[in-house]
Amino acid sequence: MDSKKMKWSTLAFIAFSTVWGFGNVLNGFVYFNGIQVIFSWILMFALYFIPYALMVGELGSAFKTSGGGVSSWVLSTTGPKLAYYAGWTYWACHVTYIASKSSGGLKALSWAVFRNGEKYDSFPTLAVQLVTFAILIVFCYVASRGLNPLKKLTTLAGTSMFVMSILYILMMFAAPAINPHGGYVAMDFSMKNLVPQFDVKYFTSLSILVFAVGGCEKISPYVNKVENPSKGFPRAMITLALMVVVCAILGTFAMGMMFDPKDVNANFNSYVSNGAYVAFQKLGNYYHMGDALMVIYALCNAIGQLATLVLSIDAPLRILLDNEDAREFIPSKLLKKNDAGAYVNGIKMVAILSGAIILIQSFVPGAAAVLAQLNKLNSVCMPMRYLWVFFAYLALRKARDRFNPEYKFVKNQGVAYFFGGWCFLVTAACCILGMYDKDPFTFALNVITPVVLVLLGLILPFIAKKERENNK
Repeated sequence: MDSKKMKWSTLAFIAFSTVWGFGNVLNGFVYFNGIQVIFSWILMFALYFIPYALMVGELGSAFKTSGGGVSSWVLSTTGPKLAYYAGWTYWACHVTYIASKSSGGLKALSWAVFRNGEKYDSFPTLAVQLVTFAILIVFCYVASRGLNPLKKLTTLAGTSMFVMSILYILMMFAAPAINPHGGYVAMDFSMKNLVPQFDVKYFTSLSILVFAVGGCEKISPYVNKVENPSKGFPRAMITLALMVVVCAILGTFAMGMMFDPKDVNANFNSYVSNGAYVAFQKLGNYYHMGDALMVIYALCNAIGQLATLVLSIDAPLRILLDNEDAREFIPSKLLKKNDAGAYVNGIKMVAILSGAIILIQSFVPGAAAVLAQLNKLNSVCMPMRYLWVFFAYLALRKARDRFNPEYKFVKNQGVAYFFGGWCFLVTAACCILGMYDKDPFTFALNVITPVVLVLLGLILPFIAKKERENNK
């Protein structure tokens, strides 16, 4: 046996810590009326997440030497033009993500200092957004100096957040035995309270769940490092799905003991932006620990958000601009590097686009509403990059004569096409439906942002082409 090969159980744990986080439990609970979300989680895992993860396994197995990037899969199966669009989409999705990391980091720091959500939410939105913009500019400068000392810090913060998520579930279930008079919420397990209402709000919120379970393409480089990939990888992915299902359900029950859905719905924006901190604050109170757990969580989150901010400015840009095959579609000014080896004009473009989102939100009443808006905007934009995973999978199956992956999701071509097409359509539908919001400003932001990013991605190749013609 090859000693360098990992066990399938090891891969399942790596994937779990990559895909899952405490925020996913909170968002599901808040957006889907408390424990009603359990029904939706089970559907999402069975009909979307498991086939998605197994398709990623086949792509990773087919392109084991390409580093696992979605754009390299598209390049190998189709050509450079579509590979550029895949790389662009991956980068463009991070524009909204970067804006939310600036806001999220500031929010986490305010909880660590003031130990409540009201203080931060009471500040004028304009002042908060100007500070958020200043943070973005500082971190763009850090990224432009090629300083990336935060990768280990991101991993450390991510691991600690993962540990805190598991700890929350364990401590919350043990709390009634330790503090029987903690004032827990009695959950209603009647059928009407477990099955959701399939209304406009339900379908326009599904993008939140797609966003939560996406991103498992990050583990594709490990496919061929597992013992017996054809059996080990699917076993790892199904174990991952089961672990995530168990965490989602137990985490939802834990929150159901703590929060009343009626109160959540009445203070929606506050729960979206403050719910995670309030959860750890309440947990600490049950154990007579004061704010200790909440402060630890807030500091871990602040470090994680701000470290991820630098990585998100730098890494997606490199994925797009380092790709030799995509360079013919990118204007030469964007390829300019400084003495530290950073793409300075690319970073300026990030600062302009993400900064524009931050500054536009200066007109939103209340800092809590800003974070709720960014949460929804991310759920619309981020899943757009998953579309390329399913596109690449369909292209791989179409070109099956050229590639022979060691691991196959399914052998039957028709079944493979069905699942590839199904997941593509579900993702596209959730992104489009997720744009809708009762608030006209949020609705406009959800529509205009992806449209502007897509148009910019379409315009750049024309600029690059004109540039080449002028240089002849």
